[in-house]
Amino acid sequence: MMADENNTPAEDVTENSQAVAQPAQEAPAKEAAEEGRRPRGGRGGREGGRGRGRDRDAKREEEGDELIEKLVHINRVSKTVKGGKRFGFAALVVVGDGQGRAGFGHGKAREVPEAINKATAAAKKKMIRVPLKEGRTLHHDGKGKFGAGNVTLRSAPPGTGIIAGGPMRAVFESLGVADVVTKSNGTSNPYNMIRATFAALDGQTSPKSVAQRRGKKIADLLGRGGSKAAEAEAEAEAITE
Repeated sequence: MMADENNTPAEDVTENSQAVAQPAQEAPAKEAAEEGRRPRGGRGGREGGRGRGRDRDAKREEEGDELIEKLVHINRVSKTVKGGKRFGFAALVVVGDGQGRAGFGHGKAREVPEAINKATAAAKKKMIRVPLKEGRTLHHDGKGKFGAGNVTLRSAPPGTGIIAGGPMRAVFESLGVADVVTKSNGTSNPYNMIRATFAALDGQTSPKSVAQRRGKKIADLLGRGGSKAAEAEAEAEAITE
């Protein structure tokens, strides 16, 4: 085949054009294949991290929903400033899981919901565990005092119910106590009553803990009250905490 002096042969031109066109067609296919093999680490990692964060938040919400929250008292206070009066609110909240754990807290804010949220968060941080007899009442009687508040707690037989009023009832309902008799001999200030009640609950002990501290058996401690050995053994087996 003839070709001009200044031009390349027709066959060479055709081959070169095919060679140039072929990489242009292979490039998108190669990029697509690389994208298919390429792990989406950054975006997938962020999405995975966000997913785990959402799971933790959901778990916290579920744990928070299991707690029993009782609003005991709301107090409105005012501060006189140059432009007038500035109002605020103080909330007293008791929380518990209904299985022997409870706590109280108070919070202050300009709005009621924010004050309640602060009090609830403070109460969750100060929860204490109280040993319960048969999961329904206290193991023994107790007294608590804080300031002018003076309370007395007594264990009760099944069917008695919660004989308590005001702030003390909220504590036992959130704690999970079903039978108890209480008496308040001091002030009716809810803050002092709550603190006195928790002081009495903090002094509660179980036969199991006393037996471990003294290095004895639970049946030996229960048998000193005049009960028979068989009854003491049965009561000791029934005690779980």
